[in-house]
Amino acid sequence: MTAIIEKIMLGTREITILLPPDYVKGRENFAVAYIHDGGDLLYKQLAAVTELMAGGKLAQIIFVGIAAEQRLDDYTPWPAAALAAGYRDFGGKGDQYLAFVVNEVKPYIDRKYRTSTSPEHTGIIGASLGGLISLYALYRYPDIFGRFGSISGSFWYEGFIEFVKENRLQNMKSRIYMDVGSREGAGKNNIQREMLIRTGEVYNQFLEQGLPAANCRYWISEGDTHGQLYFMQRFPAALNWLYPLK
Repeated sequence: MTAIIEKIMLGTREITILLPPDYVKGRENFAVAYIHDGGDLLYKQLAAVTELMAGGKLAQIIFVGIAAEQRLDDYTPWPAAALAAGYRDFGGKGDQYLAFVVNEVKPYIDRKYRTSTSPEHTGIIGASLGGLISLYALYRYPDIFGRFGSISGSFWYEGFIEFVKENRLQNMKSRIYMDVGSREGAGKNNIQREMLIRTGEVYNQFLEQGLPAANCRYWISEGDTHGQLYFMQRFPAALNWLYPLK
């Protein structure tokens, strides 16, 4: 079945919308997944995801891909120094980016399309720094988002573990997917070598704060390193867990 894709500009960002196969069949409302990096995780798996939805093996979801302007700024919660000489610092404009998603993108999507607007039907998903900012949204907008996907989230980011320890979760009904490759950080000589350890720390903090284990999926993907190919391969599994079939 051919995917229904629409593109718009909101401000200076391109927004790409994929409507599920059943959208044209009736008048029901649909859950929404907001995806960072322009929806790359989805659109490089478009045929597979569309086929899964059409075949009843994946929930019918409206996907909204939001383009980054500068991901080192958009997807970081506060400024931090670059990890090595010759690289630009992290801009820490995550609050501005999330405010754009919440105050401009989501209202537009909810006005134009048949969406289920409650947090339990609204997700935010990304990989690497996109996974980091997705879980930062867990703290900033627990009344907007209820499903959070972090594929190889960059939890090595300066101050993030401390942030998680110092700030309690507000919505214990949140549904969270986290994964990491077992070989992520291998060969690194900076804080990124702790990818696996720090992802486990975030997961354990959620459980210690009272999040039911049934609400948080933590998956270590054996043999995977940090890369787009691995992110895309794990994306359908993330969707299936975040949006289980009824």
